[in-house]
Amino acid sequence: MNNDNTQQYKHNIDVITMGCSKNLVDSEKLLSMFQEHGYMVHHNPEHTHGDIAVINTCGFIASAKEESINEILELCELKNDGELNKVFVMGCLSERYMDELREEIPEVDKFYGKFNWKELINDLEAEDNEPSTPICGEAARVTTTPKHYAYIKISEGCNRHCAYCAIPIITGEHKSRPMEDILNEVRELVGQGVKEFQIIAQELTYYGIDLYKAQRLPELIERMAEIPGVEWIRLHYAYPTHFPTDLLRVMREHDNVCNYLDIALQHISDNMLSRMQRHITKAETLELIDTMRREVPGISIRTTLMVGFPGETEKDFDELMDFVRAARFDRMGAFAYSEEEGTYAAKHYRDDVPEEVKEQRLDRLMMLQEDIATELSENKVGQTLKVIVDRQEGEYFIGRTEADSPEVDCEVLIARNEDEPLVIGNFYNVKITGSEEFDLYGEVVD
Repeated sequence: MNNDNTQQYKHNIDVITMGCSKNLVDSEKLLSMFQEHGYMVHHNPEHTHGDIAVINTCGFIASAKEESINEILELCELKNDGELNKVFVMGCLSERYMDELREEIPEVDKFYGKFNWKELINDLEAEDNEPSTPICGEAARVTTTPKHYAYIKISEGCNRHCAYCAIPIITGEHKSRPMEDILNEVRELVGQGVKEFQIIAQELTYYGIDLYKAQRLPELIERMAEIPGVEWIRLHYAYPTHFPTDLLRVMREHDNVCNYLDIALQHISDNMLSRMQRHITKAETLELIDTMRREVPGISIRTTLMVGFPGETEKDFDELMDFVRAARFDRMGAFAYSEEEGTYAAKHYRDDVPEEVKEQRLDRLMMLQEDIATELSENKVGQTLKVIVDRQEGEYFIGRTEADSPEVDCEVLIARNEDEPLVIGNFYNVKITGSEEFDLYGEVVD
């Protein structure tokens, strides 16, 4: 994707992606469009290349918004110093705050939202007096991940309307991609050497209701698993209410569907679940977790939890701690509530948990999870696990088990052997010889 000989290109463009993997997929489509129109592109470069920068922003929570704004301001400074010619902004932040951003940061040449970023190509062509080619249908992709894995986004938007969440305000209602489009994309990526697929959406389990009037995620994943060359499928961002339990059968019956599920539970007390508008109870949550572990023995569950939501009492928080202690999640993330304008919580609740209390609760929760994660890692010592190798770093090859998603989960460090070097993107049987808090150590065995 990078090339020092840039004279043949119309423009030299840096694309910077903030936020989640769903944004990354949009950036990959943008990179492909730029390349098809004769532009030189770089993704997340360490240094700008002196022509055009495009930042794909995140607007999910306060910290993500702040990070995106700081990146925009830094690029605008480079533009003012003559190190960049143009700065364009797209994505969730500009979708939600376009008018405010235009007023506050006039140095940006143009803002695009989350869904109209394809117009950027035509705008650049018009400036250069080039004939523009309208972008129709699904854009192709230039994958920026290692060659052996890719993200597959199966839908946009969300219909859940949790009290704290601004995502439906930004993205609108849930829109499923047609199943055949998704399966064709998987086949194409397999042809390019991709073996592992991370299936993503704002909310996976709603897939199909808008197009097919029924939850069709189990069918989609089963058909995907039957495509030759698909070796691992991993599921992210499921929702617990009305969970399609047939998905567990698919996971159990297909070896290439990883025994892994990323499902955001947010809380466990009935008080908090009701105030958050999660439409599920504590008893139903516990039953769902029990069903998952019964139907798919050894399943690795990743969840996300929230502390400090308006009205959270010490009793609610203690109940959450007891839940985490008993559930022993394989992977867990957590964050403190921050009020998002326009949400139900911002309109109807007072943000009444002091910031210092939120941070104390968050620290206590994560310390508990660290202890659990350390113990679960220690229990894997002596086991032989299937591992895919992602990269080489210093004295180690770095890989992952099926219980580990890229970027967010644990890694397996395998000592280099000069006589038998490992191949990036290949699978190996690895005996786990040691563990740390979030990482494992191992050696390849026959």
